[in-house]
Amino acid sequence: MANLVIDIGNTNIKLAVFNFDELSWVQSYKVVDEQVLNDILTGYKPDRAIISSVKKQYTETWEPYLSKHIPLVKFNADMAKLIKNHYRTPKTLGLDRLAAVAGAQALYPGKSSMVIDAGTCITYDWVDTDGSYFGGSISPGLQMRYKALSHYTGALPLLNADEHFTAHAGDDTQTAIHSGVQNGIRFEVEGFIAAYFKAQKPMNILLTGGDSIFFDTLLKNSIFAPHIKIEPYLVLSGLNAVIQQPND
Repeated sequence: MANLVIDIGNTNIKLAVFNFDELSWVQSYKVVDEQVLNDILTGYKPDRAIISSVKKQYTETWEPYLSKHIPLVKFNADMAKLIKNHYRTPKTLGLDRLAAVAGAQALYPGKSSMVIDAGTCITYDWVDTDGSYFGGSISPGLQMRYKALSHYTGALPLLNADEHFTAHAGDDTQTAIHSGVQNGIRFEVEGFIAAYFKAQKPMNILLTGGDSIFFDTLLKNSIFAPHIKIEPYLVLSGLNAVIQQPND
């Protein structure tokens, strides 16, 4: 059974094809159109599709085209049956966060996992060995922090992240910004990990999202580094697990 999985994020649209649990193909797009879908339908012949979007209101012109060719479902908070969702307002939980913890549970069943999604925002979510999810945290992402410093001040320049910056402090304006943003993120991440480790260990630390590799570099000297796993397609894997669940 081949599944087409579509994750509509804040910046990009990710498409993947799974053959049962095996990832066959994945690609990220700024824009998806009928030609893109036709190439996938022709080349991979998926049997069904699932769409998830972080946007509350969205209308994709290609959706009707896709639904004419294969069964299409839209992911919602009631569909992640792998997870025992204890979020106080489950309907407001970001679908990307829910799909990520579902992916963690699908890939590491019976294991405790902390999911750090390093995208536009940084989200921290934890699922325990029983598959119970109680909530998490949302923080500004890497690029958002750099942009905020420039936007909300009159003199600070707009910089990009510097993976070669390793100092504890800056000795000019640019390196001071790098120190504040990158060391600030590192201390934040390490603090969250330490807090969750007190609750339950051993624990997987799963890094996902567009900046996951950069975060892995930031944490390479951390005491938690041996527990870190890069799972770039965690949300997609979660959605694929959801669509394979039997219907009640």
